[in-house]
Amino acid sequence: MTDPIADMLTRMRNAIAARHTKVDLPASRLKIEIARILKEEGYITNYSIKTTEGSNSRMLRIFLRYGTDGESVISRLDRVSCPSRRVYVPSKGINKVLGGLGINILSTSHGVMTGKQARKANIGGEILCSIY
Repeated sequence: MTDPIADMLTRMRNAIAARHTKVDLPASRLKIEIARILKEEGYITNYSIKTTEGSNSRMLRIFLRYGTDGESVISRLDRVSCPSRRVYVPSKGINKVLGGLGINILSTSHGVMTGKQARKANIGGEILCSIY
């Protein structure tokens, strides 16, 4: 697998399309940080980290969130920066997603954060994905 973040977003997209309540994927520190941000912003209900017995691998379980009519809170997940084309922006170049209704997730020198937090802290970085 060359792009684990794209794999994470694709698994989430597929689970949303199939109306699953949860999705399991291999865990990494970056994926856990993305899940933390999604929970803080209200796009997912919760997440948990499971360690499989007999091996050192960890699984990240993400509990997806749906509205009262069964529609998903997440309508679109887009990978912005990929291994073949990295997208770096300064703090002034971080655009709002859907006029502020969505979020950008950035990897900065101060950790993984949303575009709004990065603009406030005057920090640029690599735009990992946008969600709305």
